[in-house]
Amino acid sequence: MSLTIRDFKATGRSLRLGAAVAVVSMIALSGCSTSEVFNQGYVVDQTALDLTPVGSSREQVLLSLGTPSTTATFDNEVFYYVSQKRVRAANFMKPRLVEQSVLAVYFDEDDTVKQIANYTLKDGRVFDMISRTTPTGGLDQSFLAQVLSGAGSQEGTGAAVARSIFGG
Repeated sequence: MSLTIRDFKATGRSLRLGAAVAVVSMIALSGCSTSEVFNQGYVVDQTALDLTPVGSSREQVLLSLGTPSTTATFDNEVFYYVSQKRVRAANFMKPRLVEQSVLAVYFDEDDTVKQIANYTLKDGRVFDMISRTTPTGGLDQSFLAQVLSGAGSQEGTGAAVARSIFGG
């Protein structure tokens, strides 16, 4: 059996079918490779930041930068403005943190700005601000394990409970 050019000659119908299959497969593959960018939090505006130089009052900071994302735990001496940029390669994937910045505005005793700092991922480690959990040191036990172990006492559970009730 000899092969001739006539055996490999494509017809118009098969070319159209091949082109349609190629177009549909390209559309399907392009839908899988879309990426989404999520910007969350405070996006620092340079003009607003220029309105709050060192020596500005707390009210001026609130007027130009707005309400902070969070403040210092004690004495409200620091305002933190937090922003994150996450990228998701496809709709079924988990977003990945690619950029994070924390703008910190430090105040002195007179409620004036004494320092402005901008921290990024390079300045620290990645932390989750949404989970609302604080890692603690020591042994992490469930409630049932604590009850069975006597909640840290050296004696039995009954004696420890009686002592805590009767103050002995």
